[in-house]
Amino acid sequence: MPSYGYRRVWGVLRRQHEQQAQPPVNVKRVYRVMRDHDLLLERRRKQPEVARRHKGRVAVDTSNTRWCSDGFEFRCEDGEKLRANFALDCCDREAISWVASPNGYSGDDVRDVMLEAIEQRFGS
Repeated sequence: MPSYGYRRVWGVLRRQHEQQAQPPVNVKRVYRVMRDHDLLLERRRKQPEVARRHKGRVAVDTSNTRWCSDGFEFRCEDGEKLRANFALDCCDREAISWVASPNGYSGDDVRDVMLEAIEQRFGS
């Protein structure tokens, strides 16, 4: 267990004690024992933060360089919800493909939207 920190060791011990119906282990005691036997890992030093190079806008000059997908939901006048998911070209914000459903959308729906976008832009 050389790469286990005291929290992970405590979690393993706690799980073992629960399975064997033994009293719980105190996390402070685990820390103290590991410290006394020089078993603690070195603390990570915080790396200096690098200044961002852009202000949240990622401009794309040509079409089909970057796509994104997003979704939203809105309520109709009759109170029902409609959920939509779509794929956009980040250059001109054109909606390449989309799907809408009153029941929501799954990961398969998102995959299908992206595959349809690929077929529309590049052929099958």
